[in-house]
Formats: sequence, C-alpha cells, structure tokens
Amino acid sequence: MNQTQKQIASDFSLGNFAEVFEYMADNIRWEIIGEQTLEGKEMVKTHCQNIATYFQSVSTDFKIHQTIEENGKVAIIGLGEFIREGKTVSKISACDVYQFDSENKISSISSYCIEVFKTKNP
Repeated sequence: MNQTQKQIASDFSLGNFAEVFEYMADNIRWEIIGEQTLEGKEMVKTHCQNIATYFQSVSTDFKIHQTIEENGKVAIIGLGEFIREGKTVSKISACDVYQFDSENKISSISSYCIEVFKTKNP
C-alpha cells in the first residue's frame, strides 16, 4: 500500500473501484446523500461492482475539477458524463468527501451527486 490519499480518492471518484478495495477499512461507511447509506466493506464493494456494471453499458467521461486534501480528509469535485450510442444520456456534478483512518484506509465517504442533464424519453 503506497498510494497517497489523494490518489486513492481520485481513483474511487473516477470509477476505478477495483484499485481502491484494498484501501477500504472493513467498517467503511459510504453515504450517498439523499439515496442510501452503505455500511461495511462487502456492502460497499457490491455497490461498486453494480456501478461498474452500469459503466460497461455506457461510455464515461469523468473530469476532476478540484481536489482538496487536509488532515486525513480528501474532497474531490468533478463532473461525470455518460454517453450511449454517441449521445449524452446524463451528466452528474459530484463531490466526494473521504475520511482516512490511521492505517491510510478509507473509513467514510460522503457523496453528493446532482444530475445536471438527462435525456428525455419520448
């Protein structure tokens, strides 16, 4: 384990979940504000795998606009665009706030996601 907290947080926010699993505390808590709260590494991993499956059905374009790092906390602010058949399906503006423990593992994540664009179905 030699990645920095900033690298670990960036990988997670960019959807590179498998590369982050080893950096999750067993008792990790992920609160997706307004949607759900996941408790424990296995529950978080399962949710990440479900998201990864969705990512395989679309092209993704993630951009990190700002990263703030201080005292075991990292905040990532960015935009995610999801594209299918050459057309934008949705865009999400997001902020993920990570708390790391003394072993450099993620102990909690708070995710704020706002859909800023979605295609309309006829």
